[in-house]
Amino acid sequence: MYSAPRILFAYLNYWFRASSGKGHGIHSPFVYSFIRDVLMDRRTHPSWASVEAARKKLKADKRLLQVDDFGAGSVSGASRLRRVSSIARLAAKAPRYSRLLFRMVAFYKPAVVLELGTSLGLTTSYLSLANPAAKVFTMEGAKEVAAVAREQFQSLALQNIRLIEGNFDQTLPVFLKEQGVINFAFIDGNHQRDPTLSYFEQLLPHAGNDSVFIFDDIHWSEEMEQSWAAIRQHPAVRCSIDLFFIGIVFFHKEFQEKQNFCIRY
Repeated sequence: MYSAPRILFAYLNYWFRASSGKGHGIHSPFVYSFIRDVLMDRRTHPSWASVEAARKKLKADKRLLQVDDFGAGSVSGASRLRRVSSIARLAAKAPRYSRLLFRMVAFYKPAVVLELGTSLGLTTSYLSLANPAAKVFTMEGAKEVAAVAREQFQSLALQNIRLIEGNFDQTLPVFLKEQGVINFAFIDGNHQRDPTLSYFEQLLPHAGNDSVFIFDDIHWSEEMEQSWAAIRQHPAVRCSIDLFFIGIVFFHKEFQEKQNFCIRY
């Protein structure tokens, strides 16, 4: 992970080279629509309040959980104790980005959603509520963290989520054997270059023309910047959008030339 000053430098570099978040100078109708209808959508949704009420409770939850940290290639994982409140404060995706994912799912209406990295289930809940008709699959390596996420899904009465426990190295290949097209994927599982690229390569055969893949923390470290560069340069990726904290890729074959955008958000 980069130091705080290094991340600040990277963010300032992003901010000054990025296009305006209002869509000025964007000549792609598809990307302009994304900016206008998704990125700049300032409407709220009534269901958000229930997820944020759950977040507030989790931030006050002092339970200690055993967290299995599965590194690249790890089978057993190293364990450590963390409070639920700490995970809710430091590891859960901020509401601003969870709501952006909500708006993306609500706008594109994917039938199959996959999340790598459930954590406490807050972002999963946003994905579920955005399109109750979708099948939402979410994967979490830490058993006790997954149990807390299940509590959240139950309290919010979310019926379209299937949570899969275990190391992604084992669970993802098995899951993908049973799947066709994955319309929407949020990859937030292992912030290292090789695992991130491995997830991308495994998911790629399941990307349809309209699929959307989102990668978290693409500027978190040198390794993550390397993985993001490799992903957006892949021939199958026809369009990429860098929002600094997340990177988005599209596979539309209608893009005759690859298009890479950096947009302020």
